[in-house]
Amino acid sequence: MRFAEHWMWATVTAIRDLTADIREITLQPDTALGAYPPGSHINVNLLIGGQPQTRSYSVIGEFSATQIRIAVRRAPDSRGGSQAMWGLQTGSRIEMSTPSSLFEIDWSRKAYCLIAGGIGITPITGIANALYKRGADIALHYATRSRGDAAYLDVMTELLGERLRVHDSSEGQHLDFTTTFASLPADAVAVICGPMRMLEAARRAWNMAGREPADLRYETFGSSGLLPTAEFRVRLKGSDAEIVVSQNRSMLDALNEAGHEVMSDCQRGECGVCAIDVVAVDGDIDHRDVFFSEHQKRGNAKICPCVSRVVGTVTVDTLYQPDAI
Repeated sequence: MRFAEHWMWATVTAIRDLTADIREITLQPDTALGAYPPGSHINVNLLIGGQPQTRSYSVIGEFSATQIRIAVRRAPDSRGGSQAMWGLQTGSRIEMSTPSSLFEIDWSRKAYCLIAGGIGITPITGIANALYKRGADIALHYATRSRGDAAYLDVMTELLGERLRVHDSSEGQHLDFTTTFASLPADAVAVICGPMRMLEAARRAWNMAGREPADLRYETFGSSGLLPTAEFRVRLKGSDAEIVVSQNRSMLDALNEAGHEVMSDCQRGECGVCAIDVVAVDGDIDHRDVFFSEHQKRGNAKICPCVSRVVGTVTVDTLYQPDAI
């Protein structure tokens, strides 16, 4: 595993709605937290559809040993995590992991381009604060459906002033990655968190600009895809087994629960450890990972079951072999 998780219980101490669809939840862990990087996330254990599930949420703002703030966007097309989180009340108890980060940012650079798409602003708040205190050259691009949907817009405006650029799609303002990246110093780092379409567009523009791939740091939304989230079926090569993956479960969880033991690490579509072979597909694969290239995704030879889904039926080979009797 990339990092060790330690779990603890926490109490919901405050709830407030930031927009019509984004709710901030403050958690007080039973045990004081050790230091963690800006832009970290926590995992929480939830009961969804009667089944235990784990979901990840980014930590807002700066380090605190005694409380964690997260923001949850209510998404009808999600796998059920947002509805469960919106069902919490002040005083509710929830199990959470210690915060950890997947961004792996080089904090020694002078210039940083921060990019947030919608709820992706949540980890960016802490990163922006940390860079501001370091005196770094910061530009924050915040893409949103409208200013009314933009959580923490007031906080980021107060912190960064003119260094914050809002791209309001309701006013026809769209983020041009080619122009944005062309204006950056040669050794600048870009840090991005947003939906799949944004991440794919950013990666294309970054690579076309000839910049170092390692200087584009990102975090993904495990539930963001190009196709609707719906129930689908998985067939196993060389077996009559067929597994139904419900709307609120991942393919990885369904395979493991059925005893097919698929290895995994990040469970966010970033590391590729869980990738398995696709034998056939009757329908369409919604590749929601950022591990495979666009060319590899078009080939449909492999799938990351931790986040990717299918509309229809897919036949896979997990390479799992049961012990001989």
